Amino acid sequence: MADKKNQSLMQLIRRVHGLVENTDIEKHRQSQNHIGALLGNSKEITYTEVAMEGIHGEWASVNRAHMKKYVILYCHGGGYSTGSCLYGRTLTSKLAATTSMDVLSFDYRLAPEHPYPAALTDAIKVWDYLMLIGYGARDIILVGDSAGGNLALALTLKLKEAGRLLPRGLVLMSPWTDLTSSGESHQTRAEVDPVLSKEYIDRMITAYLGSEKPSEMLSSPYISPLFGDFTGFPPVYIQAGDNEILLSDSVELHKRLLEANVSARLDCFAGMWHVFQMSPFKTAYEAMDKNAEFIYDICR
Repeated sequence: MADKKNQSLMQLIRRVHGLVENTDIEKHRQSQNHIGALLGNSKEITYTEVAMEGIHGEWASVNRAHMKKYVILYCHGGGYSTGSCLYGRTLTSKLAATTSMDVLSFDYRLAPEHPYPAALTDAIKVWDYLMLIGYGARDIILVGDSAGGNLALALTLKLKEAGRLLPRGLVLMSPWTDLTSSGESHQTRAEVDPVLSKEYIDRMITAYLGSEKPSEMLSSPYISPLFGDFTGFPPVYIQAGDNEILLSDSVELHKRLLEANVSARLDCFAGMWHVFQMSPFKTAYEAMDKNAEFIYDICR
């Protein structure tokens, strides 16, 4: 019964995703913003726009007494070519509600107009902005989904390389960690994944790298964080769906974090797909509660 129910859910997700995904990048971006406006608006959340060194951002805060000491910096997904603060509300609203913390999301520059390293440069600027307004590195929890998970890891690796203090912890939902696509789930999950396909991922990689960039760049840790040095990393919590082609990106990351003696946990959700936490249903809310538990844990 559960299997049958899950299959119809997967078909629904596939159909909805089919309506959103578009090879015309502008149309794809607009559809995502519509979804964000539809699913992300919550009566209990206040959204406040902010400008940070020319980068547009948005604070999501609950309309009740809440934790001010810590803050969540959220990096949105979208293959580095789509996504925005508005689309990100599908997750920032849930994050703000479950943790009672303020969540800052930002519109980093998107490919193909702005290929690598534009997004990473913008993420560093936003990090510096939080320092400027009085947060310490240890007051910040970095959260990212999909390409945003990639960006959160790349940002942490960059801070580490510069000898700067690192965030208190990272929460990664279906992170895209390996742009060489070497994981076995790219084959084993190709048929069942209702959201991602090889064609789509290849298109995103080409856009992000820019046509002039050599393919050996793919294994650079700032492009494929899976190949980074995680020594000294803060605690990391990863969530992935069992039915996504990027499953290996999470499994391998978890393995490498443990090898580097990092406190890391991976929850793999049976029957779920890429960034299922965005959807308005029970398992998604349960997963967001687990994210909040992890965040409370490391903030104690």
